[in-house]
Amino acid sequence: MNDAPASNAPRRARVRAPELVGKGGWLNTGGKEYTLADLRGRIVILDFWTFCCVNCLHVLDELRELEERHRDTVVIIGVHSPKFVHEAEHQAVVDAVERYEVEHPVLDDPELATWKQYAVRAWPTLVVIDPEGYVVAQHAGEGHAHAIETLVGELEAEHEAKGTLRRGDGPYVPPEPVATDLRFPGKALRLPGGTFLVSDTTRHQLVELAADGETVLRRIGSGERGFGADAFSEPQGLALLPDGKVAVADTVNHAIRTFDPETGEVATVAGTGKQWWQGSATSGPAREVDLSSPWDVAWWQDRLWIAMAGVHQLWTYDPATETVEAAAGTTNEGLVDGPAAEAWFAQPSGLAAAGDRLWVADSETSAVRWLDTDLVVHTAVGTGLFDFGHRDGDAAQALLQHPLGVTALPDGSVAVSDTYNHALRRYDPATGEVSTLATDLREPSDAVLVGDEGSGDPEIVVVESARHRLTRLRLPEEAVRVESVAHRTQRAATEVGPGKLRLDVIFQAPAGQKLDLRYGPSTRLLVSSTPPELLASGDGADTDLARDLVLADGVTEGVLHVSAMAASCDDDPAIEYPACHVHQQDWGVPVRVVEGGTERLALVLAGMDEGAAQE
Repeated sequence: MNDAPASNAPRRARVRAPELVGKGGWLNTGGKEYTLADLRGRIVILDFWTFCCVNCLHVLDELRELEERHRDTVVIIGVHSPKFVHEAEHQAVVDAVERYEVEHPVLDDPELATWKQYAVRAWPTLVVIDPEGYVVAQHAGEGHAHAIETLVGELEAEHEAKGTLRRGDGPYVPPEPVATDLRFPGKALRLPGGTFLVSDTTRHQLVELAADGETVLRRIGSGERGFGADAFSEPQGLALLPDGKVAVADTVNHAIRTFDPETGEVATVAGTGKQWWQGSATSGPAREVDLSSPWDVAWWQDRLWIAMAGVHQLWTYDPATETVEAAAGTTNEGLVDGPAAEAWFAQPSGLAAAGDRLWVADSETSAVRWLDTDLVVHTAVGTGLFDFGHRDGDAAQALLQHPLGVTALPDGSVAVSDTYNHALRRYDPATGEVSTLATDLREPSDAVLVGDEGSGDPEIVVVESARHRLTRLRLPEEAVRVESVAHRTQRAATEVGPGKLRLDVIFQAPAGQKLDLRYGPSTRLLVSSTPPELLASGDGADTDLARDLVLADGVTEGVLHVSAMAASCDDDPAIEYPACHVHQQDWGVPVRVVEGGTERLALVLAGMDEGAAQE
């Protein structure tokens, strides 16, 4: 029996919505600033997001249809709330809004002012405000578009009847398009003939460039977002296959495609076009298994390895059997080494095969990891989700900031596209040292080694994503010296009392739905901590969404990792095959143990926390 808290509580607690404040100002409004009073009469959906977060990108895609269908009654406002220092830069937010085709107003909130006012604890979080300015629902994580669509319909009817609904054009003003050959390119590959194939991510194309890295030879794909023989959706990683074809990580289509440079043919070899959810198959015929935001690909050990950023795993595709399977990672987000099946990743986004090692750029932990031929995961650089910066030296104390690419170098070291530090870094396994090869690169996301490796004068071509170009660099003999900088995420730690801590994950089934109990419990809660010694008891998996944790004596701070899932289905006996929806979210909650701290930690998956709501 499931005893999820407040599962049948009324949905409509009336909480006045705090004002929208952001030091970075407004984007996509033609220069106009907005208050909630300006939006009165409209249904407002606040999308708290940050552009490093793949789950936030999933939600942007989930909301596109709703946004279009209700454009005259609903105003979606993205509240950009940064995790990394780079994400607090205004120009970086401007770039991200264009890169991911965000077609609604965005409030740039670099100091997390609005995040704090709404007591948000996770990216992504959606908050629904009714036409009279009251918060009526909050949802964390993915899979809530159907519930919000239902709520929007109810609010439209209710406020149309009351005369408080105001229809009309919204405040969105699109930016002027910019003409460049590439637009936010993601990854690059050198083809056998010496030309470059580049994933032109924001334009949904592949582009072949001449050996100079500049001259456009041809474009592959219509340029419109789609999933067909001539269409991609934000493609990223590229890998040359033994048969001469190129594997393409078609990220937002959740698929692996192939491109034949000889014939120009594009085919789908893995994925269904639908996003993988907890409970879906993790192996089987490649065209029948869902994937989740594949970000990069590499050929290693007679398989195509896939950086499955959307579920924090590595998968493989075997062309010989035309099958896929999850190969490393548990879907929990974090940094845990060990046997592949037990390891944790955090948005792996770059791969490089190098002999007996598969290198991994693990972006959300700002880490470089590697997998050996015994399928054991190791960490070369990085400590976890909340520490990042630009610091060279011994790898044990070196810092990166959200790297998206790794490139194997001839001497056994790896170049790291240190994306949010705008730098190209190097890790040398022989010395255990991290150095800086180049700075003043704008969001480098990948690099390709070129030149005669035997000449002693190799060059590297870097994908400068936010400068929309490839940049050729000579690898320096001496590393660039930079001033060391270390950061921790801006999120304030939650002060909790010592000893017992009540964890409540709030989930209220959307209107017209109920928890799906046909095949047993429809909820799952997994709790762990960093360091593991933080929890004396309460870790592990169970089906209840409420749990009593006990914090260990002597550990004063750490991170609680909470993963929750709930499945709900249409509550109508007349429907033979009810539609079901999975709601899921992972939280990493920094905590500090202090006398007088809270004894209850409430995390909202969907609904309202009645224990905290006030009129």
